[in-house]
Amino acid sequence: MAAGRRAPEIVVQRPSQAGGRRVTVGGTALGLAHSDRDLIEFLRRAGLDDADGLVLGDSPLIHWCGGCAHRYEAM
Repeated sequence: MAAGRRAPEIVVQRPSQAGGRRVTVGGTALGLAHSDRDLIEFLRRAGLDDADGLVLGDSPLIHWCGGCAHRYEAM
């Protein structure tokens, strides 16, 4: 992320009934993540620097909706 720019809101929705979590960045849908590895790849493709650190470091920039963070199993 360039200096002075505000980070986009990253939202990981609650796990779906079939498993996986819908991911959006700045309101744009990126896909359905089934693991942290998927989430990291989506964020990299969206151009976010240090995607590994954001996800694995439990960044406050990621809003996990419903369920536990880093859990992707069906509810």
